[in-house]
Amino acid sequence: MSLSPTKGKHFVTRLWSRFGVRVLAVALLLVGVAGGYYLGDDREVQKQGIESQFAAQAEISEQRELKARANDRVVEMAQLRAAQLLAQQKAAAAARAAAERARRAEEASRKARAAAEAVAKAEATQTVGPAKPYTGPIPASCNEYAGVRKTGCALMLDAGFGIDQFPCLDKLFTKESGWNYRATNPSTGAYGIPQALPGSKMATAGDDWMTNPATQIKWGLSYIDGRYGNPCTAWAHSQDTGWY
Repeated sequence: MSLSPTKGKHFVTRLWSRFGVRVLAVALLLVGVAGGYYLGDDREVQKQGIESQFAAQAEISEQRELKARANDRVVEMAQLRAAQLLAQQKAAAAARAAAERARRAEEASRKARAAAEAVAKAEATQTVGPAKPYTGPIPASCNEYAGVRKTGCALMLDAGFGIDQFPCLDKLFTKESGWNYRATNPSTGAYGIPQALPGSKMATAGDDWMTNPATQIKWGLSYIDGRYGNPCTAWAHSQDTGWY
C-alpha cells in the first residue's frame, strides 16, 4: 500500500517529533545525572573543607594548650629551683653558725684546760711551807664586819675555824675577788669570791653557785680546809706564790 504525499509528510513529522522527544528526554536525563554527580562532588568537597577547618582549629587549640602547659611548667620549675636555692643557702648559713659556735666552745674549753693544767702543774711543783703567824688584830666577833664579809665570818666559824682565822680569810678573798661573787678572771676563767677554776666546781656546794655568795664561800672554806688546813696557811701560800 502506498501513502499519499500529504499522509507521508505527516507520518515523517510525527516520527521526528517522537524521536526528538526521546532525544530531549535522554539529554535531560544525562544533564540530571551529570548535575547530580556535580552536586554530589560539591557537597563532598564542602564536607571535606569543613572537616579540614575543624581539624585546623582543633590543632591550633591543642598547640595553645600545650604551649600554656609548657609555660606553667617553666614557671613551676623556676619556683622550685628558687626554693631549693633558698633552702640550701639557709642550711649553709646554719652550718657555718654551728661550726663557729663549736669552734668558740672548743677554744674556750682549750683555754680552760690549759689554765687548769697550768695551775695543777704549779701546785705539783710547790710545797706548802709553815704558816706565817698572823700578828694583826683579832676581831672580837663577826659583828665587826658587814655585808658579805660578815656572812663569810659566820660561815667560817660554822666550818670549825676560830675567829683568829678570819683576818687571813679576809685578806685572801680580798686579794682574789674583793669579795665580789661575780668576779671573773678573763685570763683563766676563774670565778666568784674564792676564784674557783673552773667556777663550776662550786656546784658541789649548791646549784646557785653563780649568784649566791654564801654558796661560794662555803665551797672556798671546804677547799681551804682540804688543801691547807686553815685560812692563815692558805694566805701564807698565796703570799709566797701568788695563788692558793
